[in-house]
Amino acid sequence: MANPIHQFEIQPLVPFTLGGVDLSFTNSALWMTIGVVTSIGLLTVAMSKKSLVPTRGQLVAEGLYKFIASLVRDNVGEKGMNYFPLVFTLFIVVLFGNLLGMIPGSFTYTSHIAVTGVLALIIFFVVTIMGFVNHGLHFLQLFCPPGVPLWLAPLIIPIEIISYLSRPITLSLRLFINMLAGHLMVKVIAGFSLMMVG
Repeated sequence: MANPIHQFEIQPLVPFTLGGVDLSFTNSALWMTIGVVTSIGLLTVAMSKKSLVPTRGQLVAEGLYKFIASLVRDNVGEKGMNYFPLVFTLFIVVLFGNLLGMIPGSFTYTSHIAVTGVLALIIFFVVTIMGFVNHGLHFLQLFCPPGVPLWLAPLIIPIEIISYLSRPITLSLRLFINMLAGHLMVKVIAGFSLMMVG
């Protein structure tokens, strides 16, 4: 059985170096491009013929839209719809990255900490910046929840700050580890199945 870790190796397809920096077009970049083109293509085709009686594609596209819109409204309120394009885009990027990774011989770009880390940092910085833009310095009240006794504040505030600052790490690790472990298990089970049959 081949090493199951080999499926996660980034390999340059079009080598390119500029000033000592490797800017090669890799298998990861290829599958990210395929994911973006596929998602844009499918959603465009699905919504191209808007009709009163929706097509299957239109049902899927509208279902995705309504699902994400309800998530945003339920968690952030009606004002949160300003951030709907960002949330929808991130959802589609992760969804298609994971779905394309199920194709044998493909590359799961969400199984790399660099990709999930960047996605988590984007969310973290947008939330932090918009928190200060919308609430000013009152955003810092997030670190001392209402109703906390004054004597407990010196303990709670550092815990809340550490919890907030660790969110990008936990978000990126959660997706990365799930994709890595899931694909390793599928590869190992498939390898054992082939050994038992052949």
